[in-house]
Amino acid sequence: MMNILVVGGTRFFGIPMVEKLIADGHDVTIATRGKSQNSFGESTKQLVMERTNYDSVKEALAGKSYDVIIDKIAYSSNDVKNLLENVSCKKYIQMSSCSVYLEDKENISEEDFDSRKYPLAWIDRIKDYAEGKRQAERAVYEYMDESDCIFVRYPVVMGPNDYTNRLRFYADHIKEEKSMYVDDLDFGMEFIHEKEAGLFIAHLVEQDISGAVNGCAKGMISPRDIIEYIEKTTAKKAVLDANGDEASYNGTTSNLSYDTTKARQTGFRFSDSNEWIFDLIKSYL
Repeated sequence: MMNILVVGGTRFFGIPMVEKLIADGHDVTIATRGKSQNSFGESTKQLVMERTNYDSVKEALAGKSYDVIIDKIAYSSNDVKNLLENVSCKKYIQMSSCSVYLEDKENISEEDFDSRKYPLAWIDRIKDYAEGKRQAERAVYEYMDESDCIFVRYPVVMGPNDYTNRLRFYADHIKEEKSMYVDDLDFGMEFIHEKEAGLFIAHLVEQDISGAVNGCAKGMISPRDIIEYIEKTTAKKAVLDANGDEASYNGTTSNLSYDTTKARQTGFRFSDSNEWIFDLIKSYL
């Protein structure tokens, strides 16, 4: 049993992650703003703090120590500073993002972005999500040894509890015959299911690895694949128009996939997107 602090974790893929930590017998404390319901009840301890406020974090955590900290909501270097100046741990796992990579291409490996060599800037949360995540990774090295931290890099996470509604965008627009602008129909992307996203982080708690690690389901899916499935299922035609609503996943400049060798070497097995993505789309219809 380990003493684990989860910063965030009460919604989306944080739910299966915490459920697995509890099932594995760990002593779990969740730190949040207290605005989302803690569905875990007495199975976890609860701390309330405002992550972006140094004094709030200090009041909640000063002097505390944990075996593992899982940081699901680090969006800037100052987020990391607020946390790691006020609490200690033996292992730190940060929910990073594949957005840190500077180039879209196939089979991106962890070495394609080395946050250790990235220029550090102490910043608050900014609109540039990718840069915020790069700085959040980089800041950790000011407080932790490289051997004691893990950066989990996921592409877009999908699932029934996805509050971003990016995949639902396609279902709703085609179903309602609303126009949308898709900048490229054929660039493929890899995704990860919310359950796997949560379970993999919980899995890493007991693994002897460090540094960045990619995680995603196998198989690229394109906007055309998504659209054609919805058209076939609804018997309606997508209204594609350069003046339509900006579609989810626009901005990709190449087929986009990730090397998950390092993750799989820990014994974790990711699914194939085709096993679940079309059932997920169907649930939106």
